[in-house]
Amino acid sequence: MFYQIAADLVLFAHVLFVFFVVFSLFAIILGKLRNWLWVRNPWFRLTHLLAIIVVTAQSWLGLICPLTTLEMTLRAKAGDIIYAGSFVSHWMETLLYYDAPSWVFALVYTSFG
Repeated sequence: MFYQIAADLVLFAHVLFVFFVVFSLFAIILGKLRNWLWVRNPWFRLTHLLAIIVVTAQSWLGLICPLTTLEMTLRAKAGDIIYAGSFVSHWMETLLYYDAPSWVFALVYTSFG
């Protein structure tokens, strides 16, 4: 039971990370148009940029995100079903039935970055 809860917490943290990366870009663009001062905070901008760089580098190097690896390890210890590949590709396939080679995700991440 502990491993399942821990895996779910890691999954939740991973989802928050993805939302941070994706929606922060929209917030920055909208914040510029609406003169929101918080989107100009250097720590926020630097953290967002570093997150994008990490995701892009992992994608080009063909690395699985450490959060995905941790979640799958915890799920395996809990006796749950685990998935192969990256967090994003798994959920894209699950939610949208989208199947693409890993280079497509690398290109999308790079374009976004």
